[in-house]
Amino acid sequence: MTRAVIFDMFETLITHYNSPLYFGAQMAEDAGIPEDKFQLLWRPTEEERTIGKLTLEEVVERILRENHCYSETLRKKITDKRIAAKEECFRHLHPEIVPMLSALKNEGFLIGLISNCFSEEAYVIRKSELFPYFDAVYLSYEQGIQKPDEDIFIRCMNHLSVKPEECMYVGDGGSYELETARKLGMKAVQAAWYLQEGTTQPVKRIKDFLQMERPLDVLKILDL
Repeated sequence: MTRAVIFDMFETLITHYNSPLYFGAQMAEDAGIPEDKFQLLWRPTEEERTIGKLTLEEVVERILRENHCYSETLRKKITDKRIAAKEECFRHLHPEIVPMLSALKNEGFLIGLISNCFSEEAYVIRKSELFPYFDAVYLSYEQGIQKPDEDIFIRCMNHLSVKPEECMYVGDGGSYELETARKLGMKAVQAAWYLQEGTTQPVKRIKDFLQMERPLDVLKILDL
């Protein structure tokens, strides 16, 4: 019997692709640095930013200093715009996200969140309108590990006091999250409602997993 539903955050509950992007290319433009030079320093920090070893502010300052264009004003402009872009994602939710989460709570299901995220994303998640729905929140930036490490899944399940067979995991399929959830014994399903064919989104449909086209499909799978 399913007692808990554990979600991924990005491209599952929210999406980057329904609002203006502010990734490396846009940050480089604001910094006045050629994108290739910016990315040469930005991309290698991804893992350290994901597991809490580096903050956004630290990395932006390092890049600006190495390109001899640092100022506190410029660093703040870039970091503020990055945070604002993350906040904007929560203003473009699929219209069924909140009703789906509310229905799960009303039916007595425990709701968990496991997300790979950076410092600015952890900050935005915790102040978002979705945060109160979660009974357990496991963010890679705070945990020091990231998906697909099995331990972040196990920590979340332990917090919820549930066994793998009592959990359904819902994610877009990035970071081999669905494979890990299934390996641990959870029912793993792919959230496809934000997936857009022919875009720059890194994740595509994964044929080996049940796909849901709408958030309320979660309730159908649970026979609610």
